[in-house]
Amino acid sequence: MNGREHQSKHQKKKRKKRDEEEQEQRKETPPTVTIAVPGSIIDNAQSLELATLLAGQIARAATVFRIDEVVVFDNKGRSSDVSEKTRVKNDDENEEGAPFLLRILRYLETPQYLRRPLFPIHKNLKYVGLLPPLDAPHHLRKHEWSPFREGITLERNPSNTTGTLVDVGLSKNVVVEQVLEPGIRVTVAMGTDRSLETDCLRKVVPPMSPREEGLYWGYKVRYASNISSVFKNSPFKGGYDHIIGTSEHGVKIKSSELVIPAYRHLLIAFGGLGGLEESIEEDSEMKGKGVNDVFHSYLNTCPLQGSRTIRTEEAIFISLQYFQEPINKAEQNKSLKESR
Repeated sequence: MNGREHQSKHQKKKRKKRDEEEQEQRKETPPTVTIAVPGSIIDNAQSLELATLLAGQIARAATVFRIDEVVVFDNKGRSSDVSEKTRVKNDDENEEGAPFLLRILRYLETPQYLRRPLFPIHKNLKYVGLLPPLDAPHHLRKHEWSPFREGITLERNPSNTTGTLVDVGLSKNVVVEQVLEPGIRVTVAMGTDRSLETDCLRKVVPPMSPREEGLYWGYKVRYASNISSVFKNSPFKGGYDHIIGTSEHGVKIKSSELVIPAYRHLLIAFGGLGGLEESIEEDSEMKGKGVNDVFHSYLNTCPLQGSRTIRTEEAIFISLQYFQEPINKAEQNKSLKESR
C-alpha cells in the first residue's frame, strides 16, 4: 500500500468516526419545544378553585401538544430564587403567582402513584382533585407495561443483593443496580423481563432516555425571575436556537405559510395582561430592547378574534394548535438534512 492509499483510508475512517459521533449526538439530544408563561396570570383568578382550574388548563395544553419544558416567569426580578422556595416541602404558606403555578404544574405532571410521597399536604392542592387527569404516557396504570417507568427510591434495601429498591407503581417494587438515597424520583429502564418474581436488576437512566426512544414523557418545570432569565438559564446546551413571541400586536401569517427553521430547542413565549412588551420593559437586563431584538418571530396567532382580549390560558391552546403544522414541517426538514 502506497502513502496516498494509506492516507485515503485514514481519512475515510476519520470521516466515518465523525459521522457516527454526529449521529450519536443527534440521538442524545432530540428536538425540544418549550413554552414560557407568566406567573402573574394566576393573580387574575378570583378564587383558589379558579386558580387551580387555570393551572390545570396550562398543564393539559402542555401535555396534549407534547411540550418538553414549561418555564414560569415573573414580570419583575426577585432577590431570591422562587424555585428554591417552591421545592416541594411540608409547609402550608400561602402562594400566589409563579410559586402557585409551579406547584400545580409539577403536581399534575407527576404520576398518580408518586404524588403522595413527593407532595406533602398543602392548602394550594385543595382543588386538584377537580382537574381532569393529564393521562400522559408516563402516567401508567398498575397493569400496564412500558419500557420505562417513573419511580421513587425507598429506604428499605433489597435483601441479599446490592442496589436500591424502587416503587414504580407496580404490584411489586423493583430493584435497580445503582445505590441511591431514598425519596428521589427516578426514571427506570424496565428491560425485557416482565416478570416481577425474578431477581432481575433494572437500571436508573437519564430522564431524557424515553424521549430519545421516541416516547413523549411529560414536561419539566422551571422558574425564571424575569423574561431574560427564561433565555439565559436554559438547561439545554447552546440554549434556545429559535425563539417565538406571541401577541395581538404580532405579525399576521397563516399557519400553513409560516416557516420555522430547523431547530434543536424551540421556545414559544406568552405574555400576561400587559403582554410580552411589558415583561421586556420591566426587565432591567433588557433596557432599550424591543420585541424584535428579543424574538426571532413575533406573531399574532389569532388575528380574527371576536373578543377584545384573549386570556393567556386560551392563547396557549390556540397558539400550540397554530404551530403544529410549522413545527412538524421543521422537524421533517431537519430529519431529511440529517439523513443525507
